[in-house]
Amino acid sequence: MRESIVLDIKDLKSHFFTAKGVAPAVDGVSIQVPAGKIIGVVGESGCGKSMTAMSVMGLLRYPGRVVGGTITLDGRDITHLSAKELSKVRGNEISMIFQEPMTSLNPVYPVGKQVREAILLHQKVSKAEAKERVVEIFRAVGIPEPEKRYYNYPHQLSGGLRQRVMIGMAMVCRPKVMIADEPTTALDVTIEAQILRLMKKLCEEQGTSIILITHNMGVVAEVCDYVYVMYAGKVMEQAETFELFDHTSHPYTRGLLNSIPRLDEKARRLHTIEGVVPNLLHLPEGCSFCTRCSEAKKRCFVERPDLYQVGEEHKVRCFQYEGEA
Repeated sequence: MRESIVLDIKDLKSHFFTAKGVAPAVDGVSIQVPAGKIIGVVGESGCGKSMTAMSVMGLLRYPGRVVGGTITLDGRDITHLSAKELSKVRGNEISMIFQEPMTSLNPVYPVGKQVREAILLHQKVSKAEAKERVVEIFRAVGIPEPEKRYYNYPHQLSGGLRQRVMIGMAMVCRPKVMIADEPTTALDVTIEAQILRLMKKLCEEQGTSIILITHNMGVVAEVCDYVYVMYAGKVMEQAETFELFDHTSHPYTRGLLNSIPRLDEKARRLHTIEGVVPNLLHLPEGCSFCTRCSEAKKRCFVERPDLYQVGEEHKVRCFQYEGEA
């Protein structure tokens, strides 16, 4: 990537230490986030997408912890900041939208006051000024009657409005990076399209970089500039969005794309990837995808492939491309 990098995650490793063994939820993940771009992190449930985000935000709790790698935000290493130092960074320089807004918002406080709290925590402004900022951001994210909605409680808002409140809360301090973890989960397709357009608009107008975590390849195609495909805690393929869709290389990525319903094809059954994501406590000795891969060879079951360069900004973790590297 030629653009200036705002968030640089290098060889990040986050493990969970359980009574049954160590689970490598994030196993050597490297992600670069350029300024003003939307980066997609895609994969099935349990692939380590959310754990990567939680690691970046410093939100991993016992028995999980970051055991290796670095997280650099705008040139500053934030990997092992204290809780007090992290509280100054979270919400102000880097923010996160969680999957379900109903569980992220406090049910006993009006939504406006919850967003106002983020401003008062990080910036020296009066309560009146903070309220004005909240109303402005509510208007910017498309919440109707923002002055009225300021005093509404979470249960009085629809799912789409609650998600807009969460986006407003994440954007109100103009962070450098915003992580959106499945921001359109449980929303109907109309509201999903509105939320995605809103995020793209905010990215373009405010210059905020966005990491969009999703399992939906259609969403990736719609808004992302660059894509990382994750599986079992590792990046299996990474490329610019058009490159990924035009020259899909990894068998896992092909499986994800083939599972998308198409209007121009008549099929009785949708394509599925056989099997399930492996138990992190009992990963295969070789490639983590080998037990589900129709193209796996003997070598795949005993050796782990590296991330091979197959294009200018295209990398694939598969032995098929070892010679091209």
